[in-house]
Amino acid sequence: MALERTGRRAEEARNMYVGGRGDRTARAYARAWALAFGKGLMPKRWVTLEVPGRKSGRMTRFPLGMADWEGRWFLVSMLGECNWTRNVRAAGGRAVLRRRKPRGVLLNEVPTAQRAPIIKRYLAQVPGARPHVPVDRRASLAEFEAIAGDIPVFEVCDATHGEHR
Repeated sequence: MALERTGRRAEEARNMYVGGRGDRTARAYARAWALAFGKGLMPKRWVTLEVPGRKSGRMTRFPLGMADWEGRWFLVSMLGECNWTRNVRAAGGRAVLRRRKPRGVLLNEVPTAQRAPIIKRYLAQVPGARPHVPVDRRASLAEFEAIAGDIPVFEVCDATHGEHR
């Protein structure tokens, strides 16, 4: 059953990420999902992002759902500005997506003016993000444009050539 923006389940999901950081329960789920996504146990859009921590330098892992839009793949941060987005920027966009095997990627941040349709598509494809994004998935594009500056979006490109993946 998909989470919705209102109701007890949506509130519980939001409460796991107060302040943009996962609590103990969220971290346990993240470890389990990162393992499952990394092994390729879920459909193609589910991946584990591996990027060095900007402070520790240790590899950090984040289970994420990707959105496909206009033949390209994108990572969208359901929590807005958060650890994985800051780590990606600190790494110059260089990261690894794991789904059965590691694949080096370059994550290029999408300009705010181009984010709205991608965020809308993301909410249509990644139901677990819906409680965290302050716009309903069926909202107008104008409503998504109003929040686009608060929701980082990165295009997934080939690490060696910077081409679309």
